[in-house]
Amino acid sequence: MDRHALPLLGQLRALAIALCIAATAAGCAATRFEEARPGADVRTPRDAETLARVRELGRDGDWLVIRGYHVSDNLVAAFTNKPFSHAAVLDLERDQVIEAESPGVHVTPLAEFVAKSHRLLLVRPIWSNASNARVALQMARDVVGKRYDFLGLVGMDVPDAYYCSELAIAIYRPLIRPSDKVPRPVEPGQLHFWGRILYDTGAFPD
Repeated sequence: MDRHALPLLGQLRALAIALCIAATAAGCAATRFEEARPGADVRTPRDAETLARVRELGRDGDWLVIRGYHVSDNLVAAFTNKPFSHAAVLDLERDQVIEAESPGVHVTPLAEFVAKSHRLLLVRPIWSNASNARVALQMARDVVGKRYDFLGLVGMDVPDAYYCSELAIAIYRPLIRPSDKVPRPVEPGQLHFWGRILYDTGAFPD
């Protein structure tokens, strides 16, 4: 076997273990396993309002924490037993977000990111101010194209690779104090513990 394939096999094995655990947890989780995407008549005006509020209240380097509709969102919500499944860094200047998903760290138009959210929080990290927020954002821009950190999901840190909430924390890592007690791994649904919620869409009604 090609020795270069071994790290990838290890990542896939760790991901398989994590998914098995998540599937097991889904049976006893209080969080709903799957969220249904509402019709356009409900979704379109809510998305427009959300975009307007994020553009009004947000700034570069803020976090967007969401509950999404993808199968991976369902697994994360079940595994963590929290109503949030994904996070991204807001790049307000370019009207986009920087997020880490299985293909790697990439940019997504803000409107597209909002459209895939069943619920969205706009969070201002406790370490963020008007000057260092732009430095943090530049750190996020600099890692676009890096690998997804599959092993990080189970607590094994891989240098130069990121999962979604790991990326959100990493860009502020130089400012984090020992007393802040940020765990590894950190869940998307925990990020608001280290920030101030500026806006919460709430979930779509049933």
